[in-house]
Amino acid sequence: MSVDKKGWNEVYIQHLKENIRDVKDFPKPGILFKDITPLLKNPDTLHITSRLLAKPFMNKNAELIVGLESRGFLFGPTIAMRLHAGFVPIRKPNKLPAKTVSATYQLEYGEDKVEIHADSIIEGSRVIIHDDLIATGGTAAAATELVEKLGGEVVGYSFLIELKALEGRKKLKQDVECFSLMTF
Repeated sequence: MSVDKKGWNEVYIQHLKENIRDVKDFPKPGILFKDITPLLKNPDTLHITSRLLAKPFMNKNAELIVGLESRGFLFGPTIAMRLHAGFVPIRKPNKLPAKTVSATYQLEYGEDKVEIHADSIIEGSRVIIHDDLIATGGTAAAATELVEKLGGEVVGYSFLIELKALEGRKKLKQDVECFSLMTF
């Protein structure tokens, strides 16, 4: 029996989903946390994930991948390497040593703030924003604000997991490709 290209992707995605565990009431009661550490410790799922996250952006001519703290740091650099792009971290407040710009956002269980180095993006740079998960879209929207403040152009969004019921995509630029490897 042969499996077409789409069929193989479905097999890969199912295998990846089997390596993500649910943790109830983390980081606070009422939250169902998607834990990707089982996926990370398995060399096969780690490799498959890295390859599949980069694939949709091969022809976007991205110059930078912006990764969101902290789990966006796990695959952001591998996506950057596969796309021959640089990597720029967006961090929580007071974690970056040089001059920063910041944005505040709402998330599913509160409010937070993120920062980026003020000199990390050259005006006109083509940027893909990556995070491990999109829930309400607040973090990715804040990252978009930061990239645009520095003159960058967001040409894609990349997520390992999307929690579809929370409709986070609605907070992102609608004319920009938004790719989620897995949806729950």
